[in-house]
Amino acid sequence: MIVPIILSGGSGTRLWPLSRETYPKQFLPLVDQHTMLQNTALRVAGLDGVAAPLVVCNTGHRFMVAEQLRAISIQPAAVMLEPVGRNTAPAVAIAALRAQSANAGIDPILLVLPADHVIADVAGFRTAIHQVAPQAEAGRLITFGIVPTAPETGYGYIKAGPPLDDTGVRRVDRFVEKPNLDTAQEYLDSGHYYWNSGMFMFRASAFLAELERFAPAMLVACQQALAAGHAERDFLWLDREAFTNCPKDSIDYAVMEKTDQAVVKPLAVGWNDVGSWAALWDVGTHDADGNIQRGDVISVDTRDSYIDAGSRLVATVGVEHLVVIETADAVLVATKDRVQDVKEIVNRLNASQRPEVRIHRKVYRPWGFYDSIDLDRRFQAKRIMVKPGASISLQMHHHRAEHWVVVSGTARVTRGDEVFLLTENQSTYIPVGVHHRLENPGKIPLEIVEVQSGSYLGEDDIVRYDDIYGRDG
Repeated sequence: MIVPIILSGGSGTRLWPLSRETYPKQFLPLVDQHTMLQNTALRVAGLDGVAAPLVVCNTGHRFMVAEQLRAISIQPAAVMLEPVGRNTAPAVAIAALRAQSANAGIDPILLVLPADHVIADVAGFRTAIHQVAPQAEAGRLITFGIVPTAPETGYGYIKAGPPLDDTGVRRVDRFVEKPNLDTAQEYLDSGHYYWNSGMFMFRASAFLAELERFAPAMLVACQQALAAGHAERDFLWLDREAFTNCPKDSIDYAVMEKTDQAVVKPLAVGWNDVGSWAALWDVGTHDADGNIQRGDVISVDTRDSYIDAGSRLVATVGVEHLVVIETADAVLVATKDRVQDVKEIVNRLNASQRPEVRIHRKVYRPWGFYDSIDLDRRFQAKRIMVKPGASISLQMHHHRAEHWVVVSGTARVTRGDEVFLLTENQSTYIPVGVHHRLENPGKIPLEIVEVQSGSYLGEDDIVRYDDIYGRDG
């Protein structure tokens, strides 16, 4: 049995302003109608001998993971929640322990997949999975190496030894860090080096045995975090204290670079980790002028550019080799050869503690979303959508009052000791300090306009008394 392990903990800052801390690239539909997470799950769904996936993510992303998988009719075996980030080795260890305990008497093969990669040749990738299964069954630790197509300096490399079988699986000679351009060209010319994809396949017991050998403290911490964790709703919460005490390391450094059981399967399947806007341009479909255009775009004499208009018209004239990304609250303009430096923008936003690095103007919640359409010193206007059957928490604010106007749908309002219904064009007022809740008892989305007024309008002025989604408050 093969158990896919989908690692969905990345932040994708190099695709800012579209990808942000609370809504990173794995949850975005960057190449087709499905998000990166959905495409990762669909890539292995339905394969013979492949079980439901285990997903590892942080607590803040749990509802997006569950909803996006539900939308493609995939029920994960578990969504495992990391209270803090500890890199890929602990994430895989936790998943391996869970896969063993949930499949008593079976030593499953784990297929470790980052949630934010593109693979164009899905059939070829599936074939490769079946080809390397015998190596995994024999106790080997397999990494998938991408056949390089250019002297790429943004990837680590794997130097391969001689083939072990007729499928092309090779022993790993060594892992090497990201090279400079001249060294990358030497790697490409030699034919012995592959890009390190970050995808792996091995038996759960084989990986855990090597982890115990090379990083025993990490294994103990992961065992404690899982044993002291708890299941709630659709999620498996790891124990915060134990997992926080876990050493932080990648699977490469913790195990793969040290084990004598590592082998590499070369892949030429149109792989891309979409680590920058230029990489996204590489994998997209271009028009006659070499452009990729998304949204409301008008371009004149524009060539070899990536233009994404998220909320309004974007027009370009007489430019080439540009990336233009427009969202409701930020615009990025960069030449394609400098998009790796977007991280410097993110660093400056972090240093200034600006919200644009963390959230979009439109913020998704398990009950729906809100869109901050106007903001000034003592007032804020929001558009709020509550899904059918959903509700916000029972809450109170110390510093702001709220006015609600129903635009469409039906609202059930709790205000202090009162509970009443509002329909289209009706409104209500929530004074400062009064307990309140908004629910959608209907069959269609509830949309309201909320006008806040007060001395402080921050999202941290929420005291939660009851929440059906288990959020602290």
